[in-house]
Amino acid sequence: MLEVTPTIRIPLEEFEWSFARSGGPGGQNVNKVASKAVLRWNFDGTETVPAVVKNRFRGLYGSRLTTEGELVISSELTRDQSRNREDCLEKLVEMLRVAATVPKIRRATRPSRASKRRRVDDKRRTSATKDARRGPKGED
Repeated sequence: MLEVTPTIRIPLEEFEWSFARSGGPGGQNVNKVASKAVLRWNFDGTETVPAVVKNRFRGLYGSRLTTEGELVISSELTRDQSRNREDCLEKLVEMLRVAATVPKIRRATRPSRASKRRRVDDKRRTSATKDARRGPKGED
């Protein structure tokens, strides 16, 4: 069982794994061992993730979903297949946690009278400083 949040728990049987030869470091061993891990998960078909989180996930990570609604995550970070598997699961957990957090609603506010005054005073001060750098008027 993969626990994302207290309310989102995904059975490991829902995941489909495949392994391929990995690029990058590995020496002669890289041509013999399939250490790259590829995780496939039927995201649209799962009932373990609430609809609200699914919609938010689609908005954030829609490009990672296939047309059939399957999520594909791969990892070839290490030369060890089991660690790459763990890395895939960590990536999935992080993505789901981001999607599960409710975004803060931005409320429009207006600047206070004092902050407006400070801004205008600062502009005047800057203008006066730049004015002082100029030579006397009328000379070219």
